[in-house]
Amino acid sequence: MNFNDKLILAIDFDGTIVDDAYPKVGKPKLFAFETLKQLQKDGHRLILWTYRSDIRLQEAVDFCKENGLEFYAVNKSFPEEQFDYSKSRKIHADLFIDDRNIGGFRGWGEVYQMLTNPKYHPHQQQKKKGFFSFFRK
Repeated sequence: MNFNDKLILAIDFDGTIVDDAYPKVGKPKLFAFETLKQLQKDGHRLILWTYRSDIRLQEAVDFCKENGLEFYAVNKSFPEEQFDYSKSRKIHADLFIDDRNIGGFRGWGEVYQMLTNPKYHPHQQQKKKGFFSFFRK
């Protein structure tokens, strides 16, 4: 991935930034805050994208702030966005980091390695090798 390409990253809270203990706030996942702060420092925009709302959402935001992390936006695409029931609640992001994705959460070390690898690009899928690809060099 080229760091001239800055990403908008939507990040889940429970089970991703912290161990899942909902409605309580769980313990921070290993390297979660360090990785997220480094991604911010690298110029990426971080959005907290969580099921939490009201007081539980504020607890998550406050917990992140206490750990040195403030998000570009919380449960919306940009800070000024107003919730409108007539529109989709899905936000605009280049990547979603969540413990409930297919394959589960890989851990923050691997997430950072994927995002800092110059050959990785989230908008391109790798081509699968065919059965006879071993004949080609």
